Amino acid sequence: MVNINRIILIVLDSVGAGELPDAAKYGDVGTNTLKHIFEQKDENFVLENMGKLGLYNIVPSPYGYNPENIVGCYGKMATLSPAKDTTAGHWELSGIVLDKPFPTYPNGFPKDLIEEFEKQIGTKILGNCVASGTEIIKRLGQEHYKTGYPIVYTSADSVFQIAAAEDGEKFGGLKRLYEICEIARNLLQGEHAVGRVIARPFIRMEDGTLKRTTNRKDYSLTPPQTTVLDKIKNVGGNVVAIGKIKDIFNNKGIVTSYHTVGNPHGIQLTIDSVKDIENTDNKKFNKQLIFTNLVDFDMLWGHRRNVIAYAQALDFFDGKLPEIIRSMKETDLLIITADHGCDPTCTKHTDHTREYVPLMVYGKRIKQNINLGTRKSLSDVAQTIADIFELEPMKNGTSFKNEII
Repeated sequence: MVNINRIILIVLDSVGAGELPDAAKYGDVGTNTLKHIFEQKDENFVLENMGKLGLYNIVPSPYGYNPENIVGCYGKMATLSPAKDTTAGHWELSGIVLDKPFPTYPNGFPKDLIEEFEKQIGTKILGNCVASGTEIIKRLGQEHYKTGYPIVYTSADSVFQIAAAEDGEKFGGLKRLYEICEIARNLLQGEHAVGRVIARPFIRMEDGTLKRTTNRKDYSLTPPQTTVLDKIKNVGGNVVAIGKIKDIFNNKGIVTSYHTVGNPHGIQLTIDSVKDIENTDNKKFNKQLIFTNLVDFDMLWGHRRNVIAYAQALDFFDGKLPEIIRSMKETDLLIITADHGCDPTCTKHTDHTREYVPLMVYGKRIKQNINLGTRKSLSDVAQTIADIFELEPMKNGTSFKNEII
């Protein structure tokens, strides 16, 4: 019997694997993040290492590439929750399936809600509209510097986003931005309980252009149910959150967390965490989960519809994958997946896309070249982790432990 006591779960944020059956409800018919990136590149673009884990068995190469030796187990997963956002995707990976979507505001936020927010922060706001993050600061950034008023906007996702300048004297800087985000999070409850309040800081460059910084911060709702993270922590295990995982779960079920400033940093922190089998106080844990989100796929290239940069980022991760695998112990398990899609070739909108997500699983002691099929829910990951760690079963999901071990 293989005794796995540590699992590395890496979420390639927005790396979708083809439209879900209900994609039409979301305006996402025909979307397929990976397939369309492959098609935009030539036959020399090969993700060799993910290919060995079964990637091209999930989304075939348009040029017929397929590695000879598959060492991973592979499949794809559907999202059961009626949403296509980050919070819903990650919560489902942890075992929570939403009954209803988080509220969205395609026409901006209600007047009375904005007025109450302005009252609580003591100033007017700019915006209150649907917009992309880069477009809104181009349009309202200079007025923000003149007035000190924060910029409020949303998207097709359930988000209340606040953009403000770190170097804006009239506004008050990064600390002030975080403070008013906390005010918004406390205000946005009940019928207006959006999935996330997001701080979107920016600065003015020497040439006068405005650029978003890496000091983004997400303020999510607290998960309403017990997650697999909670179960691990409650039995004395270690949950290491890398990237925005801590924010997505509002620190619930987290033991150790690391902020990241981009995909390369998140990948390196993951490698460092895999190499470090002890925690900060030198206590060895019997059960460990390293949970990483690599947000740049989504934030920098999916939403901005930058196919070339998205492909380059996939290639970079693929190049670092052997180092992650070399760092793993015999008793480690690696799971690579995503939370939703964000097809950079989509011309209908710039939001997330309703897609399956890839599932690639690898361990030095587990079976190889096993087709895990099409899973009904992202919560299969949580159920499998609970099964492997011999925890109480999750409410949702079907374990694939016996298929890989």
